[in-house]
Amino acid sequence: MEKKLYKMKKKILIILSLLFIHSSYGKDEIKIGISTFLSGGAASSFGIPLKQGLEFMFNAINEGKVPAPYNTPGIGGKKVSFFFIDEAGGATKQVSEFRNMVQRQKVDVVMGYISSGDCLAIPAVAEELKQLTILIDCGTPRVFEESSYKYVFRTGPHAAMDNIAGALYLKRKGITPKKIAAINQNYAWGQDSWADFKGSIDIFFPGTTIVSEQFPKFLSGQYGSEISAMMVAKPDLIHSSMWGGDLESFIIQGATRGLFRNSKVFLSAGDHVLPSLGRNMPEGVIVGARGPHGDLAPNTPLANWFKESLKKELGIKMTTQPMHKGAMAALFLKKAYDQAVTESSIFPSTEEVIKYMEGLKWDTPSGPASMALGNGHQAIQDMALGVTAWDKEEKRAKLINIEYFKAECVNPPEGIKALDWIKSGFKGKGPDC
Repeated sequence: MEKKLYKMKKKILIILSLLFIHSSYGKDEIKIGISTFLSGGAASSFGIPLKQGLEFMFNAINEGKVPAPYNTPGIGGKKVSFFFIDEAGGATKQVSEFRNMVQRQKVDVVMGYISSGDCLAIPAVAEELKQLTILIDCGTPRVFEESSYKYVFRTGPHAAMDNIAGALYLKRKGITPKKIAAINQNYAWGQDSWADFKGSIDIFFPGTTIVSEQFPKFLSGQYGSEISAMMVAKPDLIHSSMWGGDLESFIIQGATRGLFRNSKVFLSAGDHVLPSLGRNMPEGVIVGARGPHGDLAPNTPLANWFKESLKKELGIKMTTQPMHKGAMAALFLKKAYDQAVTESSIFPSTEEVIKYMEGLKWDTPSGPASMALGNGHQAIQDMALGVTAWDKEEKRAKLINIEYFKAECVNPPEGIKALDWIKSGFKGKGPDC
């Protein structure tokens, strides 16, 4: 009888332990909430590709399929559990959604944010709630130039490098603009981008005249009056940092009226509309991708694996910057948590992993990146620009004649605001830039 009771108790204990393991499975996961545009004009060419890049990379991380040094399954040994919310709706809505993810859904990490307006609103709330937050894209330099944060990191460089590189590109190619026009969306991203480009032009090409400055409302969609104003001004160069549906509309409307035939155009962040526009993308346009992403990515095992694997999985002809930005953010998390677990043998708390994130250097499908600004919370990386051309064999618009710029040549030193650095004549920049 005693043996039977012992065996029965043993079975009960085994069953209870299995039930406990099953019920606590979520504790063996790292839960991530991600905000990206899933609807509206910013979704199809930017928000959805960002989602696709993150889904692909997190699934590959869970399965241990990422090339070395990221070939161990999980993040810090834990499976990644993730979900997406829609970034559409403005900053007030995003702050509410952020609080919901943290306080109700109990996420370990919040990631995302494409709009610079949202990126300016979220960090203060993240600090209040002591929530680890990874800003993936949003380009305004003001995030870490105007404030300092403990719990917030941005894994993509800010937009100053896009526009500094644009001016350097003109200088390298012997293109001397005499009259410049600009069309940029009327919020932090567009205003900051134009200020950085105009400031860089003042340094490299003094005496250049600004003949037209247009700031249409974000997601306005119609640019007839702005295009007319620029065509009347007859610039030899047009600058635009527009993106998403706004950029697609502007290109189609401008090309129809001959804007791209009469002026050289520089799109500082335009690569992501190449797949959707196809043959509607004018040739000979100078295009950036806010880093060496997509066609601009370096020839490395990690970059080639990412591009070819994602193209195969999605059935697409090219990867674009939002996909690469998502991968950069995912691998930043993995590198920091893996390093913390390796050194301490336990999964780190938020405060502990922050120590590994600050100043971190990591490899990405877009080349090396490092948290070199913002007291170790703001990433920098190399920059690249190319020129649009139609590839008859691949049947797609692509970027050719690529020029690369070292990170230190197009990003300000630590502790100096981008615009101040530009106005100083890029003080401290090396001669090889």
